[in-house]
Amino acid sequence: MTSIDTTDLKTMFDAIAVAIEADKDRLCQLDGVIGDADHGIAMALGFGAVRDALASLDLAATEPTALLNTAAKSFLNAVGASSGPLYATAFMRGAAAVKGKATLAGADFIALFRAMAQGIQDRGKAEIGEKTMVDAWLPAAQAAAAADAAGKTLSESLAAALEAAERGAEATKDMIAAKGRSSRLGERSLGHMDPGAASAVTVIGAMRKSLG
Repeated sequence: MTSIDTTDLKTMFDAIAVAIEADKDRLCQLDGVIGDADHGIAMALGFGAVRDALASLDLAATEPTALLNTAAKSFLNAVGASSGPLYATAFMRGAAAVKGKATLAGADFIALFRAMAQGIQDRGKAEIGEKTMVDAWLPAAQAAAAADAAGKTLSESLAAALEAAERGAEATKDMIAAKGRSSRLGERSLGHMDPGAASAVTVIGAMRKSLG
């Protein structure tokens, strides 16, 4: 895909909503081990709300920034829990990164993607190695940026992002949680994948499939 407009972004969010809904039970099971067992439900609610909100937009008269800000507001309204502010911040940062653009080139979308990951890290105040969604999002953004800088296509860059996210999520099994509710478990969180990192892989996978 050489250029991305608001219709493509809406299609992407629709794809994420479908993928998260399909993965909801697994995400809740992962969260049940180290959290409140509701992560899948929260994510499905959030992306379902985004899908519904975007369905009412006049896409021909909407720039990517406005669409992303609508996504942020609807996600936050639907999900008050931890993932709500994180993803809302991600979408708002992404919106700011492409402000004024009616269509996005591949490099523009990578800038949006990197801004999303940075927003999640800034809002959550998390670093790699603390067993959070940052362990998937930040390596994904770094991999996407490196692939883009090397002249790869958007599809190839997002494939690299997905691989990095998968490796990052897998690595959370060997970490002791340092943030959020699961941090109370201490070493008992070892051996379990972080649900936020797992859902990040699902989100990034849907993005790659939709835009690749």
